[in-house]
Amino acid sequence: MSDWLVLVLAMLGACAVVVIITLVRHRTASEDEDPSETPDVIEYMTMWIGVIYAIVLGLAIAGVWEARNAAQDYVQSEAQALHEISERVRVYPPDVRDRVREDVNAYVGYVVHTEWRSMADKEEVTARGTELLQKVREDVTDYRPKNDFEAQAYQPLLDQLAAADQARNSRADSTGATMPSVVWWGLITGGLVTIGMVFALQIRRTGRELVLAGLFSATIAFMLFLIWDFDAPYSRGIAVTAEPFLSLFPGVTG
Repeated sequence: MSDWLVLVLAMLGACAVVVIITLVRHRTASEDEDPSETPDVIEYMTMWIGVIYAIVLGLAIAGVWEARNAAQDYVQSEAQALHEISERVRVYPPDVRDRVREDVNAYVGYVVHTEWRSMADKEEVTARGTELLQKVREDVTDYRPKNDFEAQAYQPLLDQLAAADQARNSRADSTGATMPSVVWWGLITGGLVTIGMVFALQIRRTGRELVLAGLFSATIAFMLFLIWDFDAPYSRGIAVTAEPFLSLFPGVTG
């Protein structure tokens, strides 16, 4: 099922639940009930619960959005470092240069066409990807520069290789969910309490109040969906893509 279809169903379901509960409550209410006699303390509590929950939602969205952007930066850094290795190795002899570039392309092709699916499905990188990057490392570190010009390029190549390895490790650490389960329990419980407080205000069955109550509950469902979608940077609807690899290595194959 599409993530966006899940969003639409969740928002419609939240609206339907609020409307149905309101109608049922209105039918079962006593004849002498006056909705305008809601105690001021209930209105005060409802306001503060809504404010606090809005702050929590904002912090949660900011957290998962920052984590997603960091995951995208890891991909960009890794791709750029590998591209620098592929370009800077041009000062080496043709056989060494071609071997390094071939192994870099093999690693990038594997990441884009194979490892990315593992990150999306299993939320982890693969041992094969680590082996391919290790092969690139061996190509660079095992070569002994034969002149000063090659020696000047050697250390920058090692620095770029270290940057690629660090970015890969960071990418591996960011494949899973960033929100702890206890936070999810708090967000869901807080949403139910916040929506439940709407009924404490004794909303009536007028069209205006039903629409506002439905939109309020749908907004909460939408915010929770965004948090859930951003929570796994590589595997859901608005996911981090391998575009930096494809841009810098347009000819790679899996």
